[in-house]
Parts: sequence; C-alpha cells; structure tokens
Amino acid sequence: MANRYWVVSLPVQKSASTLWNSLQDQISKHSFDTPLYRFNIPNLRVGTLDSLLALSDDLFKSNTFIEGVSQKIRRQIEELERVSGLESNALTVDGVPIDSYLTRFVWDEAKYPTMSPLREIVDGIHTLVAKIEDDLKVRVAEYNSVRSQLNAINRKQSGSLAVRDLSNMVKPEDIITSEHLVTLLAVVPKYSQKDWLSSYETLTTYVVPRSSKKLYEDNEYALYTVTLFGRVADNFRTSARERGFQIRDFEYSPEAQESRKQELEKLVQDQDSLQSSLLQWCYTSYGEVFSSWMHFCAVRIFAESILRYGLPPSFLACVLSPSTKGEKKVRSILEGLCDSTNSTYWKTEDEGGAMAGLGGDADTYPYVSFTINIA
Repeated sequence: MANRYWVVSLPVQKSASTLWNSLQDQISKHSFDTPLYRFNIPNLRVGTLDSLLALSDDLFKSNTFIEGVSQKIRRQIEELERVSGLESNALTVDGVPIDSYLTRFVWDEAKYPTMSPLREIVDGIHTLVAKIEDDLKVRVAEYNSVRSQLNAINRKQSGSLAVRDLSNMVKPEDIITSEHLVTLLAVVPKYSQKDWLSSYETLTTYVVPRSSKKLYEDNEYALYTVTLFGRVADNFRTSARERGFQIRDFEYSPEAQESRKQELEKLVQDQDSLQSSLLQWCYTSYGEVFSSWMHFCAVRIFAESILRYGLPPSFLACVLSPSTKGEKKVRSILEGLCDSTNSTYWKTEDEGGAMAGLGGDADTYPYVSFTINIA
C-alpha cells in the first residue's frame, strides 16, 4: 500500500474521456509504475463565487485539522497494538482497506446530499471529526488513568526493599504480636548485614536475643525481622536509623492484603477491557474520519477546480501515487495535458511564473494538486 497520494484535477478541453485516455497513455508510456485512478466527484452545488472564495480560505486549515485527527487515531492504534502484542491490522472503512477506499472513492449521497451547500458539507465534516477527537481524548484519559494506577502498584512491587510493598514477603509466622512483644521489619543495606547481625541486639534494651531472621534479599537490601518489647520500639527505630538501618512501618493484615490483591486484579481487568474497547473504537473511528476526509477532499478539489478553471465545472479529477524518483516526470506529464498559456502563468518563481508563491499548501502548478498522506 502506498503511503502518499496526489489528488489532482486537470482542465477538460474536449471531453473528460478523451483527457482520461490521454493521461493513461502518457503514464503507461513514461511512468508505467505510477498507479493512476479516476477520482469520481458528483455534481455538487456550486453556490456563489463569493461563497467559494470564502470556503477556499478555510479548506487548508480544515484539511490540516482532519488529517491531524486521523494521524492521532492511527498513532493510538499503533501504540495499543504494540502493548497488546497484536499484529498490525489493515485499517479500513467499513471493511474496505483505506487505500482501496481512496482509489475507488464513491460519494455517500445519504450522508452528504449533493444538493447541500458546500459550506454545510464542510462544516458537517469538521463537526463530526471534532466530536471524534473529543471522544478520543476522554477515552485515552480514562485508559491512561488505569494504566498509571497499575504502574504505580507495579513500581511498589518491583522497586527496592526501601519502598516496595512488603505484604507478599511476610508470612503470619514471621510476625509476633502480643501484649508486650512486637516484631519490626528492618531494611538493611546488603553490604551491612554482618554489622546488623552483630549489633541489633544492642541497639536498645529488651531486644529478644537471636530473634532476627532474613526474609528476603534483592540487589541492594536485605529484609530482616527483629522482636523486642513494644515499649522500646521507638528507641530501637532511632538507634537503627543512626546506624543506617531503615525500620519499615508494617502491620500484617490478611484482610488488607486480600483487598490489595483484589484491587490489583480489578485494575488489570479494567486495563484489559479499556484497552480492547479503545482499540476497537479507534478502528471504527479511524474509518469514520478517513471517510469524512475523502469526502472533504472531493469538496476541496471541486471548489478549487472551479476557482481555477471557471464555470461550468469541466475538469478531470484523478489520484496518482508516483515513486519519489518518478515525481518530476509525472508532473511534466500532467503539465503537458494543460493549456500551454495557463502552464506558463503557473510556473514557479524561478521560471518567471506570475502566480508563484500563491495557493496555500498547494504547490504552484497549472492544475489543482494536493497531497494526501495516509501513514
């Protein structure tokens, strides 16, 4: 699938079919690897010249906006497919691959009646795409909120012993809690374990001898228990901190542990559900935006062709996808099919063209041309 297409219109001198046959002939002879398709635009409502001029001023900005939204949704799809471990699916409009939708474009009369004013069609497309963008922001924010909560929990469970959740490392038999005795959890730097084992009994009075047991060790720290009288716990904390040992606040609670486990499971389920629903929504919404964008492009090529070539509408619209090395040749073919005096008028500034530098985002050619990037 090509990633970049030109949508162009050429002025018709005799008949559209004659011009189309000439274009096909020239492309097949001089740039045979360039895909070429008719871009079928219905007879839209022209309106007044003033309304067309006013509309033309807004077409470039609207196109930038619509293209931007389509790219946002596409990037979101790629990100969701990546984190889900899914293979990239071909993007479609109602099951039709987007490149086929563009190259075999058919106007949707039911959605965009051709008798509607062009401004009404363009505004309707802009409103639809703006609503989809707003929905995207809300859905992504909801999904990212759950992801952030999960990431915070995972950091607590995978960080160093100085900060991580200890509930999965401590068993009921590791903790002694009575009227007088308490068990504290000490985080000891890995290189200081000998120091801890030789000194913990003397950090304060009323420490139970040989009560310290190692529960866990990571790359930086080791987790030890120590049992002592509750009344000296604060003194022990102070003395331990002065020696570089951290006493972690911990209260063993099976209920709290079960609650945290259920919360984690629910967050994982919520993330998977939101991820799946967001991805499906993005697939559908991308198709809606792309379809709207192609109808917008049809209006744009129609309006700019009338402003360029005059009334009544008499132009041939087509879609091409030349290779980078073949672009110059295709431009030459397209220019050769235009009126020669008109071609001179639209040449670039270096070539002395009177209209060089005008035309918004479109380069200055003697025919209407703009580029669609679909990737």
